[in-house]
Amino acid sequence: MPQIWTIWDVELSYGHTDFPATGDAAQVLASGGEPVWGVYEVGEDTTAYGISAVPHSLLEWRSAEYDIDPADLDTLIDVALHERFIPHPADALAWADEQAGRVLQASADLPTCWTPGVSGTDRRQAHLERVRLVKDHLVRLEAASRADRQGALAFVGSARVAPPDPLQPMREGIQLDPARVEAKKLAVAWKRARGDLPAAAVKPPATFMGVR
Repeated sequence: MPQIWTIWDVELSYGHTDFPATGDAAQVLASGGEPVWGVYEVGEDTTAYGISAVPHSLLEWRSAEYDIDPADLDTLIDVALHERFIPHPADALAWADEQAGRVLQASADLPTCWTPGVSGTDRRQAHLERVRLVKDHLVRLEAASRADRQGALAFVGSARVAPPDPLQPMREGIQLDPARVEAKKLAVAWKRARGDLPAAAVKPPATFMGVR
């Protein structure tokens, strides 16, 4: 049986960025200030809690790598929250754990994101199967009851009203840009085509055809 971890709240924050002290406006940077969702979780049979960071770009990458519809936020969020529990076959301690071993055995023949000659559909189904195995054998995240979440808000003196779904702000606030997802698909395709050896005929990233 899997452990049941409960989700209590979600908060929007941002990734690291610098604000140079020049002028009155923030300087435009190549990166930084990426949206990051913090998911407040409580482990089963414990009062300890943690915050899982879900960067916006993580959802874009999973959409690109596994051919998941960018509009299918339910699947993308579910993947983002559970895939960190997928055991690695090279981890000896994972094989020593009975539940993790079951996941590894059941997923041993599934293709990965980088397995050559595999369709996008097969890659997606394989990754979703790994996530399903994790939820069946290791850890499954579920929403804490609304009454408990409302009680926690009242305890800390918050006037907020607990939403029916603690992940509601994510589902309503996330909108993946198809252009950004498509760009990541091109990057993934380049990596797959390159493999372990350089491929001179394959266009490298951050360039256009004809640009050295």
